[in-house]
Amino acid sequence: MVFAKTKSLLLTLLFLLAPLCVSAETLVVEQSFNGDHEIQATFATAADKAVAEDISRYTVFEEQDPDIRLTITSAKLGADGKNVSLHFADPLNTANTHVVAMKGSGEAEQTLFKVSKSYLGYLFGIFISALLINNFVFTKYLGLCVFFGTSKKKSTAKGMGVVFTLVMVVSAIMSWFFYQFILIPYDLNFLQIVVFIGLVSLTVQAVDTILRKVNPILFNSFGVFLVLVIANCVIIAVPLIVANNNYNFFETLMLALGAGGGFLLALYLMSAVSERLQLANIPPTFKGLPIAFIVAGQFAMAFLGFSGLQVF
Repeated sequence: MVFAKTKSLLLTLLFLLAPLCVSAETLVVEQSFNGDHEIQATFATAADKAVAEDISRYTVFEEQDPDIRLTITSAKLGADGKNVSLHFADPLNTANTHVVAMKGSGEAEQTLFKVSKSYLGYLFGIFISALLINNFVFTKYLGLCVFFGTSKKKSTAKGMGVVFTLVMVVSAIMSWFFYQFILIPYDLNFLQIVVFIGLVSLTVQAVDTILRKVNPILFNSFGVFLVLVIANCVIIAVPLIVANNNYNFFETLMLALGAGGGFLLALYLMSAVSERLQLANIPPTFKGLPIAFIVAGQFAMAFLGFSGLQVF
């Protein structure tokens, strides 16, 4: 008897709340960013033009900053009556999730939906950003000692790039683990640089031992530059960026792979030019580091062309 009454009560509540659930979930069937100044939303049914284009009915803010309202300049409804485009005065930070609240024709009617990038697209964006857009060598000018020292031959450059990427990925993952599960819980954030350098040193020592046994020729070609990887600013920069942005495991992995791949790309490009420069007729005053700095500067200017690139 009690079970029957409870079931009847639940069915009644579900019947009463069903219209609210439907209106909240199915009113907006699709939403996305369209560039830096626009959000597009698709309604399930045709909307009232006067209501959909009234910007006073919209409230938009970033999920992490609900008190900061974003200024909407216009709202345009498509010819089919289902697609509405919200245009904003300032560029949107599309890396963050945005919340859009829309009032209906009635005072109590309100629809709330979130707009965010595809997470896979976001991960790929982190990778491409570290690889090309914000290349650590050509745009941030980090790791130049190892860059100029091991970019004279393609074989050495490729080997160093692979080793560098391996060290960066392993050390970044270890640093993320220590930061998330040891430094933050025990309030030891002030030790992050010391801990990160120690983890990088441990990784480089392991790579040094393995290379000495597996490929002595490649190990000898690196010389002192393999040891310099321990305190290389690119290696240390990745864990610091991860800690500053509070990246999760997958975001840390993408950043490390992108930064390592960007360093490998920079080494290979520089080594390809260096081998050709050995056969070129270069004035004596420009031989060695001067011409290397000139070539690196030209590569840096070329990589500026990737500035502002957005894949997703």
